[in-house]
Amino acid sequence: MSQPVRIVIAGGGIAGILLATKLGDQLGRSGRAAVTLIDSSPTHIWKPMLHTIAAGTRDVQQQQVVYLAHAREHGLTYLPGEVRGLDRERRRVELGEVRTPEGAVILDSRTVEYDVLVMSLGSRANDFGMPGVKAHCHFIDSQKQAENFNVVLRNHILRSVAKDEALRVAVVGAGATGVELSAELSRLLEIGSRYGDPSMRSRLSLTLLEAGPRVLPAFPPQISDSSQQQLERIGFRVMTSTQVSSADARGFHHKGSLVEADLMVWAAGVKAPDFMSNLAGLATNRSSQLIVDTTLQTTRDDHVFAIGDCASLTPEGHERPLPPTAQVATQQAEHLARHLPRWLEGKPLPEFVFRDFGSLVSLSDYNAFGTLGHLGFFKGGIIRGRAAQLGHAWLYRRHQHALHGFGKATLLWTAEQINGLVQPKVRLT
Repeated sequence: MSQPVRIVIAGGGIAGILLATKLGDQLGRSGRAAVTLIDSSPTHIWKPMLHTIAAGTRDVQQQQVVYLAHAREHGLTYLPGEVRGLDRERRRVELGEVRTPEGAVILDSRTVEYDVLVMSLGSRANDFGMPGVKAHCHFIDSQKQAENFNVVLRNHILRSVAKDEALRVAVVGAGATGVELSAELSRLLEIGSRYGDPSMRSRLSLTLLEAGPRVLPAFPPQISDSSQQQLERIGFRVMTSTQVSSADARGFHHKGSLVEADLMVWAAGVKAPDFMSNLAGLATNRSSQLIVDTTLQTTRDDHVFAIGDCASLTPEGHERPLPPTAQVATQQAEHLARHLPRWLEGKPLPEFVFRDFGSLVSLSDYNAFGTLGHLGFFKGGIIRGRAAQLGHAWLYRRHQHALHGFGKATLLWTAEQINGLVQPKVRLT
């Protein structure tokens, strides 16, 4: 009896967990394939939500998906571990040691064999080798980093209140992550004022620094202008065309000036994990992303696919690769889930075609903005306010529905609403 095809998905972010879920339901349950999902974290969080976890305005326990339980429900296997390398000749993924927070080894280095490998390891901010950034700045690229930031943030707030001094925060990078995190910090302290010091919000002194000429450079200028005006109305200082040269314990340096800060966040740039640079001879770009063709296969190995932020695909007729967004990752995972089973049967893979449904950015409860993309009756239009906020919330509910189905996703939403009525609005401990 022939062994089932071994499909290994490295990375459980938006694209990875969605693909694993769909392939597990289609192929894993029936035994047609052995679907394995690898991730270094035991839980999945929808990445566009990380800024709310960092600020403490959402309950992380309620939002996370436990890989082990999810795998059991959807006909796949979850393996904990951090991908460190690849042996394409033997078709093996190399995993590093798994350690406790204290450093004790739980699992030794291992290899996992595959017939088909899908790399979906996501991305992280790019410090571009800037002096002092790694040593002094926080990154918000994973659940662990977001939770660690929240602990430090609450300690700084406590000190600010106890010593009656300002809380100086500086964020580099005015893309969606930097802008949304900044707004969420303001909301956190507004809500926090209800539980203690009424002047807590007024203590926040936040500076947002952007190397480019405007905030939210991926959005139309109209949205950039409106978002900057909203941030300034909240009381933030927005510094565009400001190239940071270094960071130290005092803050960020630029052109001989210093932006002083007690808490610094780096949210600029995008790159794949460093080890992926020229991974096993596969073609990569300067950001360590794997270069793929229109079938989402890497250009030098048909049995290695890449989707989501760790992949670079330049569609025919386009000058630039697709952006590293949740929308692109979701569509690529859905495309591969639909066509990979047929490819395993010897049928050709169709080309992936990205459909731009627009983009949304939410400035917490203050405002939201979005574009309607290049499809539909109102193509190219701009929405704002409540409509954009509902659209932003709907994207997350759609992700939950894709992972859990209508019934469970509805129960999760209901539980979240009930929890919001009986629990504090922000994380206090």
